[in-house]
Amino acid sequence: MLASFRKQDKKDEESATSGNPYKNLEKASVLQEVGALRPHFAVVPLFFYFKARTFNDSPVNPRKCTQILTKILYMINQQETGEQLGQTEATETFFAMTKLFQSKDMMLRRMVYLSIKDMASVANDVIIVTSSLTKDMTGKEDSHRGPAIRALCKITDASLMQSVERYMKQAIVDKLPSVSSAALTSSTHLMRQGPEVVKRWVNEVQEAVNHDNIMVQYHALGLLYQIRRADKHAIRKLILKFSKAGLRSPYAYCFLIRIASNLLNEEGEGTDSPMYEFIDSCLRHKNEMVIYEAASTIVSLKCVTPKELCSAVNVLQLFISSPKPVLRYAAVRTLNKVAIQYPAAVTACNVDLETLITDSNRSIATLAITTLLKTGNEAGVDRLMKQISSFMSEISDQFKTVVVDAIKSLCQKFPRKHSTLMSFLANMLREEGGYDYKKAIVNTIITIVEENPEAKEAGLAHLCEFIEDCEHTSLATRILHLLGREGPRTTTPAKYIRYIYNRVILENAPVRAAAVSALAKFGAASDDLLPNVLVLLHRTMLDQDDEVRDRATFFYHLLQQNDKALNSAYILNSMNVSLSSLERLLQRYTMEPTQKPFDVRQVPVETVHVEPARVDIGISRPTEQVPSRQDTYTEQLSSIPEFAHLGPIFKTSPPVDLTESEVEYVVRCIKHVFSHYIVFQFDINNTLNDQLLERVSVQMESADGFEIVHYTPCQVIKCNDMGTTYTLVKLPDDPTGVTGTLTCTMKYTVKDCDPATGVPDDEEGYADEFVLEDVEVTVCDHMQKVLKPNWNASWEEIGSENELEDTYALSMPTLEDAVKKIIQYMGMQPCERSDKIVEGRSSHTLYLAGVYRGGHDILVRAKMALSENIAMQLTVRSTDQSAVQVVASAVD
Repeated sequence: MLASFRKQDKKDEESATSGNPYKNLEKASVLQEVGALRPHFAVVPLFFYFKARTFNDSPVNPRKCTQILTKILYMINQQETGEQLGQTEATETFFAMTKLFQSKDMMLRRMVYLSIKDMASVANDVIIVTSSLTKDMTGKEDSHRGPAIRALCKITDASLMQSVERYMKQAIVDKLPSVSSAALTSSTHLMRQGPEVVKRWVNEVQEAVNHDNIMVQYHALGLLYQIRRADKHAIRKLILKFSKAGLRSPYAYCFLIRIASNLLNEEGEGTDSPMYEFIDSCLRHKNEMVIYEAASTIVSLKCVTPKELCSAVNVLQLFISSPKPVLRYAAVRTLNKVAIQYPAAVTACNVDLETLITDSNRSIATLAITTLLKTGNEAGVDRLMKQISSFMSEISDQFKTVVVDAIKSLCQKFPRKHSTLMSFLANMLREEGGYDYKKAIVNTIITIVEENPEAKEAGLAHLCEFIEDCEHTSLATRILHLLGREGPRTTTPAKYIRYIYNRVILENAPVRAAAVSALAKFGAASDDLLPNVLVLLHRTMLDQDDEVRDRATFFYHLLQQNDKALNSAYILNSMNVSLSSLERLLQRYTMEPTQKPFDVRQVPVETVHVEPARVDIGISRPTEQVPSRQDTYTEQLSSIPEFAHLGPIFKTSPPVDLTESEVEYVVRCIKHVFSHYIVFQFDINNTLNDQLLERVSVQMESADGFEIVHYTPCQVIKCNDMGTTYTLVKLPDDPTGVTGTLTCTMKYTVKDCDPATGVPDDEEGYADEFVLEDVEVTVCDHMQKVLKPNWNASWEEIGSENELEDTYALSMPTLEDAVKKIIQYMGMQPCERSDKIVEGRSSHTLYLAGVYRGGHDILVRAKMALSENIAMQLTVRSTDQSAVQVVASAVD
């Protein structure tokens, strides 16, 4: 009986201590513990009855007071998610807490210091404890001195820095390492409030660099760098001095390496620089931390070529065989990064990396595999896949996703190995796993199908098998969309109909709707399959779901007309408009009384999404949905009265620098193109700290038919601040003369200022101007990229009514260069993967699609042949004759 009671008490104790004991903390109860808050007077503000009874107990109960301070600190640090501690309540608590300085208890005193630091940003009049903290930092109790310094610097502002200067100087050179480190780290924070005062402590800081303690040396070097960071020459001397002095601290050496690498990258110096020589010498340091820091820095320098990488890679190769897991992990992670850009440099480590596949640390094994996938040769792919197969069942889904991403890179590198890699991915797809893991595999197979025509049918077959048992709606709909786009172009498109129609019978409503759309694409693209597709769509018109029923009815009646133009416009190629802009314009249209029909060509085109290149292996995190760049600019410009009548923005160009980055006024230009106007936005950064600019505008001139309509000046640009001015320009009346060059001059009124306060010395100032680079308006400024999934259908849809064809000779060395230049200059989207050129081919056809200003579709077919030069036959079709002439004449 007694044993059972003890066991039960132990269980109760464990359950009581599990979890967060402060999770359900209430502010009122905490304040009552601190003071005498009477519940029946709760209608009166809390602080009115706030009396410090607990903290005034004599003698003080250290354990009880420590628990109360812990609760207060928890409340302060949880203010975003929990109850907030008001300023008055925090002030009353702070004054009550000052009584605890009388206690000698070590833990209680440390909690007091922590509370002071956290309450400094909430309570008022915290500086009243300055004398108590000063007494502690200069007292005989060593354990109090360091925390007291940190608390004192937290509550010290610029006006009080001189009063504590003497104490801080003494603390920096104190023999006790904990005191010296506390003073140095606190001084680094004080640099933000009073840099001029801290700079006067440079002699003491230099003395602290010679301290025997490695942490004091590291903190002193960090503060010395902060003091001198504005003077690059002084930083260079600092690195050279301490690199020869032989510092004890490996942390200080690592810090010097990082400073040297920043100088190398900022100044654009090469490997013959003394900074690089210092970093390279650290590869032979006796401390492993310094060696790794040097190797990791060398592989990330901009000036390093594959030849210079050898020394760093050799060091990392030695770390791979280290008995320490942390060194193995660091080495293989760095080699993984190097393999992205310089796979050949890491190939020498492949034998050592293969030994890590069976490493007990699964993180190390995963990184080793992904590195091998990037550096391995084509002949070793099969053997590597066999090694990975036995490994995959032992790692989590997150690491499996990393391996899948590496396999995608390998398939892009060796496209002829697609069969082996796709079979491996298909086997992984059949195994158990979460949504993110399955999504990564599906995305990889889709990428392989889109980029490698030879892998299309095998990839589609694997995906068809997967959707038979797929439990994720979003993956099933995406695969059905791919089948609808790529299936009709295969040699035997009929075999995919069964898989798609099975989804109509067996799946939920969203998947059934996607399947109906996929079936319609087969009927629109193939006359042989059209009768069968019509039968299946007719059956689906009785579906229980409205969306499925409506889609089936719409596609059925559309396909019955057998009109190629309608099929292209409504089935094979969807609308390329921004949905957020469409919603906004439709709402505005319904609110304004008008008899004019809504013109969909006024809706801005949806921007083609470009997947950014991944530079590191890691686990992806969900990103927050943010407004598009064009929607942001639309909102900004619509708030300016002079631009309210311009309508929606057709296109916003990337920013262009009009000055060098080192000049006093840094200016960049952004072009916002409307149907008949261009708004030039000039972002101006005033880098001077002794000049204020007023009434700033950018005057523009042009001899190409552009008409300057209005200047919207920026009234004030303060010292070290940025401002924006706008210039409204009307496009030429000639619809084909839309390109030209405009000269720009920034005009403004200058007022000299006091650098410390920013207050102008002169009320009037004087007029001045600053010449900027010219701004060019090119064809791509009038063009939006759109992706046509079925380019041939769109080509036939537009027809030859507005068509121009001409032949050109391009003075470019390769077809790749010609394709890049044409895409860049025309600002159009390559379709049918025509921007990818098959190696060894002497001819190529480029297919481009875009929307010209005004909402006119435009398509370009460029047939190129390589001989001595590149001969190009350019054919342009559009729904607008002037757009055809603009694009055709652009190549001249």
